[in-house]
Amino acid sequence: MFVHVPAMRGKMGSRPYYSCLLPMNAVPQMFKFTDWVGFSPDDREQRVLNEKRVPDLANYIVDNEDDYLFSAITASYKSEPIFEPSGSDGTIGVLKVKLGDEFVINDGQHRCAGICRALKAAPNIGDHTIAVLLFPWESKERVQQMFSDLNRYVVKTSKSLDILYDKRDKLSAVTLASLDLVDVFGDLVEKDDSSLRSKSPKLFTLAALYDANKELLRDHADEPITENATRVASFWNAAAKNLPDWAKVRAGMKLAVDLRAEKIVSHSTVLRAIGSIGADLMMEPGWEERLQALQSIDWSKKNKEWDNICIVANSVVSNRQARAATKAFIKGKLGMPLTEAESRAIAQPAAA
Repeated sequence: MFVHVPAMRGKMGSRPYYSCLLPMNAVPQMFKFTDWVGFSPDDREQRVLNEKRVPDLANYIVDNEDDYLFSAITASYKSEPIFEPSGSDGTIGVLKVKLGDEFVINDGQHRCAGICRALKAAPNIGDHTIAVLLFPWESKERVQQMFSDLNRYVVKTSKSLDILYDKRDKLSAVTLASLDLVDVFGDLVEKDDSSLRSKSPKLFTLAALYDANKELLRDHADEPITENATRVASFWNAAAKNLPDWAKVRAGMKLAVDLRAEKIVSHSTVLRAIGSIGADLMMEPGWEERLQALQSIDWSKKNKEWDNICIVANSVVSNRQARAATKAFIKGKLGMPLTEAESRAIAQPAAA
């Protein structure tokens, strides 16, 4: 049985290839997944399929059935397909691919696995199409080189940029909306990178604020975006009144680079801790007054109280243990009772 798909025939380097549109329901028949677990890395033609990634990809398709997006799958064929040109230049036509022929997926095996699973939950996506690039299979060494070439220069986008561009994530929308409602944030938020360069004029990263807001809204995640944006803005405006260093940078009285060098008051670990504390505080009346104690905290990196809380070997750390200890330390300074786990977090030295 042949699958007929519209295709273009081209050349990349010295090799011919086909670019075609393949129906989704043909993916399970065309692409089989080799269990590479028992093979040594030298003998594999692909990396081992990570089954944990497949449900997320399948859910992404099913949850965004009218709006999902995938890049092309690249595969190598071992049996030459039949190309029937329809244009005068012989580059556009129909490709006849025999089901059951062996294909090696060079790039996109997790996408294929996600599509196969999504088809079971939403069979109607079978009529959708995905772009597929087909190259001739030459040898194990060649497909290994293709895998390396296709993945060598792939750079994961930063978390901040993902947040900025993700229109489906409610927390991203809340965080972005709140930026215009919190004066101290203003133009001090880095939206491109997830870490601040040494001479950056910014004080916060969008990724750090997102994580802090996730803690702050842990009991309100399903509420409307506008309500949560107002809740977030209310808290950070109140916190900013008691963190004068932020206002000094916003007013141009102090450089962000100098504040970051001297104090930890804008570090992601501290922001996340304050956000988590805010979730507890905002359940109580008069919570704004409790934040006044933030003014009495010495945020200097030279303050030995931070040693083994979130500073180890003169560097601020942001692992889970440090975040828990920082939250517990700040809660204590605000006169809030600590849980048993929080008391242990302070007592246990932080690890680098």
